[in-house]
Amino acid sequence: MSTKVVERKELTLAERLYLPALAGGFKVTARHFLRTIKGENAATATSEGYYPEVPWKVGEAYRGAPYLVRDQDGHTKCVSCQLCEFVCPPKAIRITPPGPHGAPAERANAEKMPAEFEINMLRCIFCGLCQEVCPEEAIFLRQDYSLSGLSRGEMVYDMEKLLSLGGTHAGIQKWRRKLEEARGQETFPVQVD
Repeated sequence: MSTKVVERKELTLAERLYLPALAGGFKVTARHFLRTIKGENAATATSEGYYPEVPWKVGEAYRGAPYLVRDQDGHTKCVSCQLCEFVCPPKAIRITPPGPHGAPAERANAEKMPAEFEINMLRCIFCGLCQEVCPEEAIFLRQDYSLSGLSRGEMVYDMEKLLSLGGTHAGIQKWRRKLEEARGQETFPVQVD
């Protein structure tokens, strides 16, 4: 197998100074700027107006930022199992368990509640694995696509901020559903030898 050497021509002075590339870039910028002035910019257009003033409507399957939710009774659903922390690919979730003498759970079906729960939204890739792995249905992805902050510290959401943004989720009926499933199952006679 033979190798072929590609001969390269010598660059002209204008090409070495990147003048054609700069001129081409300015041409594209001017074209987009004129379209925006005329109101023809399709990149930020929605059916009602343009993006910053009129937010985009995303589809139902859109995976946005993860938030913690409360149940219908106003209780925090997280039981500090740390599955979401372990499954998170970029390690954006940090949970501090309550310790050996942890705070008592605020609801009947929970053994413990997290002492701290943080999600670094700068690291989060919105993959949805945390929602899928959560056994208590405590974390859900919302349809947020525009997260902003003035510092890195503002983009690390603590438990209170996550709960306030997540709100109350009306569809959480896990324990009631489990009870109904258990009642609906057949009972098998136990044979004693």
